[in-house]
Amino acid sequence: MSLKKHPSADNTYETERLILRPMSPLEDRDFVFDLYNRPKFVQYIGNRNVNSAEDAENYILNRFAPQIEKLGFGNYLLVTKEGNEKIGAVGIFQREGLEILDIGYSLLEEFEGKGYAFEAAQKVKSIALDDFGLSKISAIISKDNISSQKLIEKLGLRFKKHVILPGETEELNYYETE
Repeated sequence: MSLKKHPSADNTYETERLILRPMSPLEDRDFVFDLYNRPKFVQYIGNRNVNSAEDAENYILNRFAPQIEKLGFGNYLLVTKEGNEKIGAVGIFQREGLEILDIGYSLLEEFEGKGYAFEAAQKVKSIALDDFGLSKISAIISKDNISSQKLIEKLGLRFKKHVILPGETEELNYYETE
């Protein structure tokens, strides 16, 4: 994978309604703890063993921060411009078992169905392809997460095959940009 450029790892991005910024271990630990323990997150993304705010802080430090430092992009917190509310996360991830970087997102349930996930994912896709020069991105989605499958297809990714990631048992739908 060769990247076109490596902008500052502190980049913050904006969409019409959202600010996307790198996660802060101290500022965002309570939010990550809440988000990662929501039933839909555990059902569709999995249990990440974030059982306390301290676990969330360590997860940000050990999982998110190294990728942003290495590649210049990764997982971003979604904050509404109106109201300054933390509503979810979106990012491009380097995942074991996938050759192509993967787009992922999650929202608090109370913010679903308002177009925020698509707006944020569209921005991150643009960052990956245009700013960093990636030629493709992928997505992995639980077979029963129909709304996420529709969002990924609306984003321009197409179903290619089923995959099982290393250390996992669930067969997932795998999508790629054309």
